Amino acid sequence: MTSTFTVHAASGYEQLMGRWSRRLAPKFIDFAGLAGGEKILDVGCGTGSLTFELAKSADLAEIQAIDFSPVFVDAARQRNTDPRVTIGQGDATALPFADAAFDRALALLVLHFVPEAGKAVAEMRRVVRPGGVVAAVVWDHYGGMTAMRMVIDTVAALIESGRQLRSRYCFQPMMQPGEMKRTFVEQDLVDVSEAELMIRMDYADFDDFWAPIGAGEGSLGKYLTTLAAAERERVEAAVRDAYQAGRPDGPRSFANVALACRGIVP
Repeated sequence: MTSTFTVHAASGYEQLMGRWSRRLAPKFIDFAGLAGGEKILDVGCGTGSLTFELAKSADLAEIQAIDFSPVFVDAARQRNTDPRVTIGQGDATALPFADAAFDRALALLVLHFVPEAGKAVAEMRRVVRPGGVVAAVVWDHYGGMTAMRMVIDTVAALIESGRQLRSRYCFQPMMQPGEMKRTFVEQDLVDVSEAELMIRMDYADFDDFWAPIGAGEGSLGKYLTTLAAAERERVEAAVRDAYQAGRPDGPRSFANVALACRGIVP
């Protein structure tokens, strides 16, 4: 098992997270860097937020993208119209590429869903040439995702199993400050640097916010499917109240912080 992320439909992921990872991708690319003629590997491409943002650079020679989920691979392939882009199924902890095959290996919102995250970083380092870049970014679930903490804390206040969910959610791999940097250094990357990247998630109304979670997408959605119908209704009503905060239903905007790390292959 090399991914703990739950996905049922690409469209559900897009509403849950894909639309926001597309906002994060340009900021991550600016942090990771690019240069003309490079070959880039996108590890854990999902529906292609980073892949297709990379493809906007006309100077890149090649973009390889892999994901563990066949649902994501199929969706990304259907979107692809760029001959430089190749999308396939693969394991982040056993990348199907030769040593030193790429100039950069990038992972957008992936490592916190890989139980053996250190092994994934080691594999990214292996497939990048000396002098090349390994970079990754993950959400700060504990202190940087206000909308999701709103849901998690509400559930934890209502249900004992919700407290256990909160602990798992807040302390996934690579999410604590400095954790990715330590892992990069342990994998013998050099000139390792960190940054915080922020976007905003803007919702039209509560249904726009809740629909993918209620449909079972992601870790929160998966948890909801384990509850009895009455408990699910209780949770939804409480989260709706938190979202609306005493005002009429409508647009809401939440700040979200991601932790980014990059290092050089010696």
